Amino acid sequence: MNNTIKFIQKTSVALAFIGGTFIFSGCNSEEFLNPVPITTISDASAFATPARILNQVNGLYNNIQNGNFYGGRFQVYHDIRGEEFLNETTNGVTGLQTWNHTLVASTNEVNNLWNQVYFTINNCNLFIEGLEANKAVLGNDALANNYIAEARFIRGLCYYSLLTLYSRPFADGNGSKLGVPLRLKGEKSDGGNDLARATVAETYDQVLADLNFAETNLPANYSSALLNTTRAHKNTAIALKTRVYLSMQRYNDVITEANKLVPNAAPFKAASGVAHELQADIAKTFAPPHTTTESILSMPFTENDLPGTQNGLGSYYNPGPRGIGDFSLNPAGIINNAAFNAGDARKKFVTTVGSKIYLNKFPLGPQHLDYAPVIRYAEVLLNAAEAIARTSGVNDRAIALLNAVRTRSDATKTFTAADFADTNAFISALLLERRMEFLGEGLRSLDCTRLLLPIPGKANVATILPTQPDYIWPIPQGELIANKLCLPNN
Repeated sequence: MNNTIKFIQKTSVALAFIGGTFIFSGCNSEEFLNPVPITTISDASAFATPARILNQVNGLYNNIQNGNFYGGRFQVYHDIRGEEFLNETTNGVTGLQTWNHTLVASTNEVNNLWNQVYFTINNCNLFIEGLEANKAVLGNDALANNYIAEARFIRGLCYYSLLTLYSRPFADGNGSKLGVPLRLKGEKSDGGNDLARATVAETYDQVLADLNFAETNLPANYSSALLNTTRAHKNTAIALKTRVYLSMQRYNDVITEANKLVPNAAPFKAASGVAHELQADIAKTFAPPHTTTESILSMPFTENDLPGTQNGLGSYYNPGPRGIGDFSLNPAGIINNAAFNAGDARKKFVTTVGSKIYLNKFPLGPQHLDYAPVIRYAEVLLNAAEAIARTSGVNDRAIALLNAVRTRSDATKTFTAADFADTNAFISALLLERRMEFLGEGLRSLDCTRLLLPIPGKANVATILPTQPDYIWPIPQGELIANKLCLPNN
């Protein structure tokens, strides 16, 4: 590891300062052969042409696509905190301490994820400020606002992601607990290191401000299925808001947002923008080219642009050429739950090697070319179903939304009102459905923490109660050293 990388890992601002120079790329061949030193690039140069500006937008997506973030590890961490997976390799590099809840402030994943997210946030801030000052280069204010909206969508996603691991859930104190340092200005030096943590509620307010701006200013769609899957558009912002509001237990707001994408009755298909809908066969959603209308946002990979060694989803869950993966499926988890019928199409994502069961949802190895899912239409349907049940009880629409996801994969079971003694019974069935539907996609521990439920134990790992410190991650040691105003988690 060279000195530059060591410096990057020390603090979010130090990282952001270095990271701020990285998005100013995308030059022609002459510029590549005779580059301007990255420490002397001016805003005028970085925003000199529409092509350079677009390249910076693409660079922001590349930041969240990093293997330490939504390229794979973020989803993995949320899943292996729960009960569905067993660790097979005791490899500290691939999430062992996350799986067994022994993280400390100096642990790699605690620092690396934080640093990558703040790297992205700072690049968003620098881009927003630079483009605001150079809109005339585009000669198109609507396009400029489109680009700024993409940056703000990504920034909102970043802050929400930090909240899900490093801060107490919103339900604990109605957002009054400590959130994260809320950095909204681009940093080009380390002079802004010291910044106190905002509250959870203040951080969520910023997330929603960014996503609302994004919804207003993003385009309804792009020119191809690939771009509609890999760049944010109006429906992407709306879909993410359903997840954010669900985390805040603002169920009426979940319904308001979901209604923009989900009709009152089946068949469920978004009526405006990208026509999001479930695929008849769930396997199609995860098969090349990975660009169905069910995939609202995914991180793409090619042979020339991979998530990196031990980062891709397949590298954690597939048995691989050695016949062993880092994480096998827990026989005591959802995979053998009575609700998960043998004929369920989602069981086809499971493979057995010897005595071990593995998730094969992301099979394109060894290069790990599977797109990493961020949010799917199936989640929007279940978010809406949960919110409706929690506000209006178990009605026909809530049941129809649950059935849309269930019967797509298991035609033998269609729920009726008679299946649910009360709302709690419906919620229990819905949470089971989420465990089956999103296995390996990074939602399991989030579903526990947003509801202040225990994180279930597995194997020799005990259950983690909401009152225990390990219920959330520690603030990274690097941040605590460099940022004197940042308080640790107790």
